[in-house]
Amino acid sequence: MFIWLCVLAFAVPGVMSAVMTQPEQVHLSYGGNVNEMVVTWVTLSACNTTVEYGLKSPSITTLGTTKPFQDGGSEKRVIYIHRATMIGLKSGHKYVYHVGSNLGWSELFTYRALREGTNWPVHLALFGDMGNANAQSLPRLQQETERDHFDAILHIGDFAYNMDSDNGRIGDAFMKQIQPLAAYVPYMTTVGNHENAYNFSHYINRFTMPGGSGNNMFFSFNLGPVHFVSFSSEYYYYVQWGWEMIAQQYAWLIKDLQEANKPANRAARPWIITMTHRPMYCSDSDDPEHCPNPENVIRVGIPLLHAYSPEQLLYKYGVDLHLQAHEHTYERTWPVYNNTVCNGSKTDPYRNPTAPIHIVTGSAGCQEVPDPFYKDPQPFSAFRSSDYGYSRMTIYNNTHLYLEQVSDDKHGQVIDKMMLIKERHEPHSCGT
Repeated sequence: MFIWLCVLAFAVPGVMSAVMTQPEQVHLSYGGNVNEMVVTWVTLSACNTTVEYGLKSPSITTLGTTKPFQDGGSEKRVIYIHRATMIGLKSGHKYVYHVGSNLGWSELFTYRALREGTNWPVHLALFGDMGNANAQSLPRLQQETERDHFDAILHIGDFAYNMDSDNGRIGDAFMKQIQPLAAYVPYMTTVGNHENAYNFSHYINRFTMPGGSGNNMFFSFNLGPVHFVSFSSEYYYYVQWGWEMIAQQYAWLIKDLQEANKPANRAARPWIITMTHRPMYCSDSDDPEHCPNPENVIRVGIPLLHAYSPEQLLYKYGVDLHLQAHEHTYERTWPVYNNTVCNGSKTDPYRNPTAPIHIVTGSAGCQEVPDPFYKDPQPFSAFRSSDYGYSRMTIYNNTHLYLEQVSDDKHGQVIDKMMLIKERHEPHSCGT
């Protein structure tokens, strides 16, 4: 077969180059503007960057940018990352599009433009720690995406395991795996520890997130009545960043949360949901660095000094829900701050709680097995499971947020659910 392919390539000039310029790894992301959608894809050779899109057929043409990306492995392998922005979208309308150039086009994909305003329910899938091997939850997520269940997907760190492996080919394979999700709904990401190779270059280059630092490590975006904030737990763990990047991210977090808490902004988007890869609260028995550790740096900040504490900002600025992964389990906490449970009331703990709720959702599936728990749960732990699975969340309106956990081991059964009711969105007041 290889001999005949080589003969064909020799006899028909351009055959191999056409294969190398065929678009792959297509994925969407919100660009920060309600009337825009960003599409990112890869070719294995350099070529032009074009997206064609429209309501009934791909009739609008937009050019984008191409950036060569060199993997840090032994082959110094280069791929070409293309980005283009579809503009002038009509609120809530369904679009058809394809990407490529005169040297090759992708198949046709569809997506729904972001709805204008804040008064609409937002439907999300969320998970972390999904690998190229043993991606247990992926088939069910593909089915639900095809059935138009989600407005967006949140992948909270750790992709492919690892994107740099085999000179970046595992990253390519993973991005192809998620294309049946990510080419149809915005695939919004948070950096994890498994992206650390070559100074996080695969994560920084392969994804396209809005605003923030400009390199995908921290950013924010709005969906309906929600302000989402993604920040990097990894600055606290990898010395190459130094304290300078922790300070820079922390200053950005303060500015972003202050802006979100301005009266007009909080009235329009009362929900504030943050996400970072490593957990502040968890009860897995194989991770003493985080579970439970009173000096967990992603919770308290710099050890002993407790400077740049992310949890203090979540509490001060009234963050409603904090999403994380890293542990290959699912765990839902009671409302908690500084290891103190802050339930709304004994009979209705999730009605007007006085501290954030934490969700660990890191069991989507990878070659590493699910993590064990300590036999006795911590006081902050409300529910936990080692089943493979993922979370679904619906923000119905300004006051009601629903979250549930789907077990892939139990064939899609919902094994946990929570309704968070906030009649007031304001700075927290646990114990005051």
